[in-house]
Amino acid sequence: MKKEVSNLLVASNITLNHDNYLIEFKSDSSIEEIIPGQFVNVKVNKSPGTFLRRPFSVHDTNPSDHSFSILVKTIGEGTKALSRVKEGESLDVVYPLGNGFKLPSKGEKILLIGGGVGIAPMMHLARTSQELGADVHILLGARTIHDHILIDEFKRYGTVHLTTDDGSVGTKGFVTSHQIMDGTIRFNRYQCCGPDPMMQAVARKAKQNATECEVSLENMMACGFGVCLCCVTKTNEGNKCVCTDGPVFNINDLEWQI
Repeated sequence: MKKEVSNLLVASNITLNHDNYLIEFKSDSSIEEIIPGQFVNVKVNKSPGTFLRRPFSVHDTNPSDHSFSILVKTIGEGTKALSRVKEGESLDVVYPLGNGFKLPSKGEKILLIGGGVGIAPMMHLARTSQELGADVHILLGARTIHDHILIDEFKRYGTVHLTTDDGSVGTKGFVTSHQIMDGTIRFNRYQCCGPDPMMQAVARKAKQNATECEVSLENMMACGFGVCLCCVTKTNEGNKCVCTDGPVFNINDLEWQI
């Protein structure tokens, strides 16, 4: 899909919990070609201290309505300003950017792993993978039961497994503590997004289990076109821009000490 810079209508802004918001944009153009794992860069209004665009994974799409959504977690001034946008307002958005996840073949068994706000691209990937006939399992990690969001929506597209740091729901510990990652169940692929330490731990499990693994890196991506060089990461083929060569990479291509 050709990249666009457009003022998109905010179709809705739904409060999910104390610091997570689901913002839906409506486009005048077809969005059918947006690939799971791609992202958008949003210009933040009403935030004088926010100079750079903010990158967000495409959470899900609704091609019949020409709409897509992003998941916003309030961390700094920019995301707090975005959390306050109202239905009917418009935001300047560059989309779609980057390269997405490998899509499964019919009958493949895949495990999608999201930690914290890293669950954002997993909804689009889960839905698309189910539509392609894959056996989809989804492993979601959070600090507490109160930090888990959108569980019922994920259950529409696969078998959901949960972990929490405090054990308030699901398995206690990190996502790699869950028994589904012990290698007993064979998956064709792990696909993961979350904090770097979590993704590196998943990568180690993938190596141990001889399982293909993709990760979506969360580097700062201010421009989205490989110009500002904010997001450079080391790979086996030299430095690459996460915004143009990623954000999704096979772990075998990254210079991670795993």
